[in-house]
Amino acid sequence: MMKYDSKNIRVYTQPAFLICALVLAAGGAGMSMTMKRLGVILEKEPLLLRKSLDLLDEGDLGPFRVVPPKLKIENKDVLKALGTKDYIQWVMEDSEEAAGSPVKRCLLFITYYQLADRVPHVPEECWTGGGYQKLRSEGVTFEINDNVSFEARIPAKYLVFGPKRASLWQDRVRIPNLYFFKVNGQYAASREHARIALNKNLFGESSYFCKVELVFNRSSAVPGKEAAVRASEKLLAVILPILEREHWPKWEE
Repeated sequence: MMKYDSKNIRVYTQPAFLICALVLAAGGAGMSMTMKRLGVILEKEPLLLRKSLDLLDEGDLGPFRVVPPKLKIENKDVLKALGTKDYIQWVMEDSEEAAGSPVKRCLLFITYYQLADRVPHVPEECWTGGGYQKLRSEGVTFEINDNVSFEARIPAKYLVFGPKRASLWQDRVRIPNLYFFKVNGQYAASREHARIALNKNLFGESSYFCKVELVFNRSSAVPGKEAAVRASEKLLAVILPILEREHWPKWEE
């Protein structure tokens, strides 16, 4: 047990320390009051999905199908670290691709955050934390058109990962990964851009963001950048109109 020592606590009773503490407290309180007067809302309210991602209708995904079983995170610590329970982790199969195509299947991982006070877990951290190294990183733009009512140019990030310590049979393992965010009604290519979009919403009562990630690691063959981007655009032309129409909040409202 630590002994009480009046000398150790004496510094906290000195006038200089007390004055400094009071000034800091008053400054913080004053800043908070000033922000309130200006209408700035620092603590946001949760913004729920209009419909849970789990209720996304698989019947609307043609020519894609969800390969069973749907992946769920059972580890409580992993789920806690993810920071949300609003997610889907589905293996998607393109029925129009040949059996041996490197883009026949991909992992679709969508996570939604209804209280956007931070932007956790980008692939750069997840993969490198799991024993992989980043081999390539660059920006791309998805040209999305469902030929009905949805058309968009979406900034995104293209990454390639490989094992840090590859054995002989792992030496050629390459994992293409593409992702982007939807933040308060707009698309963002990276975590930094997502944070900028969140910080712009000074006067709003709520904020949200959603990460959409595609991973091409379901085949022994590795797709090149152009093939991975084209395959992603094809899937996104199916999935994004549904998310916009039925699941994501209507930000204009």
